[in-house]
Amino acid sequence: MTRVLVLQGPNLNLLGTREPDIYGRASLDQIHGAIAQHADELGLGVEFFQSNHEGALIDRLHARDFDIAIVNAAGLTHTSVSLRDALLAVERPFIEVHLSDPSTREPFRQVNYLHDIALESIVGQGAHGYTLAMESIARRVAAGDLPA
Repeated sequence: MTRVLVLQGPNLNLLGTREPDIYGRASLDQIHGAIAQHADELGLGVEFFQSNHEGALIDRLHARDFDIAIVNAAGLTHTSVSLRDALLAVERPFIEVHLSDPSTREPFRQVNYLHDIALESIVGQGAHGYTLAMESIARRVAAGDLPA
């Protein structure tokens, strides 16, 4: 079974209450519940990890106990060379997901240290972006592009 790590960055633990007009009203637990249900339907294994600490996210990646990741690095997308280096170092593909579309927001969000190394980027789709990422992974597994 393909093992998917859903890696969630800083402040995503506040989903549902943090700027709901931008990030939606679903809590992180609700989003994870929907992802887990969809993963089960698709025959994918899934594990979740959220931290507000860059080093904890990097340490989690270093475990290398997953086949592919879905990464919402949140604000670290725009600042963290270290997270980028970790994603490259662990040699696992990942799909970048953002609830909003950073390219349409503040100028500092135009910097993205992950986009060019991601297998795919899904932005501006709200929580549905995670569903799209899971479906992309399932298609890639079925095509033989990722381990089953």
